[in-house]
Amino acid sequence: MRLPRRAFDFYLDASIHVAFAIFSLVGCTCALLNIPWNSHLSYFLFFGSISCYNFIKYGVEAEKYIKVANSYHRGIQYFSFLCLIGALYHAFYLDRAIWWGVSGLVCLTGLYALPVLPGAKNLRSLGGLKIFLVAVVWAGATVWLPVLGAKTPWSWDIGVETTQRFVLVLALLLPFEIRDLRYDSPSLRTLPQRFGIPKVKFFGLVLVGVFCLLPFLKDSLTNLELSINGIVAIVLGLYIWKTKENQSAYYASFWVESVPIMWWLLILGCKYLTFFPEVLASF
Repeated sequence: MRLPRRAFDFYLDASIHVAFAIFSLVGCTCALLNIPWNSHLSYFLFFGSISCYNFIKYGVEAEKYIKVANSYHRGIQYFSFLCLIGALYHAFYLDRAIWWGVSGLVCLTGLYALPVLPGAKNLRSLGGLKIFLVAVVWAGATVWLPVLGAKTPWSWDIGVETTQRFVLVLALLLPFEIRDLRYDSPSLRTLPQRFGIPKVKFFGLVLVGVFCLLPFLKDSLTNLELSINGIVAIVLGLYIWKTKENQSAYYASFWVESVPIMWWLLILGCKYLTFFPEVLASF
């Protein structure tokens, strides 16, 4: 059992699960906004997010990241470099409009990872601001970049979808904030440190409620979308309610992070079930 466990740990530690979550949210955007799937953009975000997340997690200092003594982290490092090559390959096929969007998100990510403020190492060290910045980057990457790639003009529904995505990611990050409470320095002033775990949970449940209500502002809305959103909200709400400081090793890093993947699979499954009777009828 050691090999499957080590492989699963590598899957999580190397940010592959996070990359699948981002990949899934791109799929959700294409399905919900009815825009074409851009495979090069999707794989660029998948491979690029692995490289970016691992760089942030395992050392934003170049010397620390290049000179890795631990063999396990060295394996993650080599894997990250291979993913970077994959991201660069798919980046070659992206439109100029997408590149402008990517440039803006890279700048935000740089603010998150690199020292830019006096008295703070980076915006990541400002705990209260960190999760809002991450939510902006995820919403931009998984909604605006697919929209730019499809050359779809801005619409009210795109704005609602962007806001809903921001709210979803913000809610997803709260269990991670609670998990890290015992490790974070008091100077970070994260949301759990400032307001306590019960209030952060309540805030998360409010966000889940907003996630459910926002689609009603859309000009185009289906009962199927509402039903899927309801399932996602119930699952995420339960995760937030049950989260605690001393949670299991995989609670946030796997189960909570699986919510975007579940959302996309539900959309794909419902579309398949809707399409399948039409296929049978054609015979």
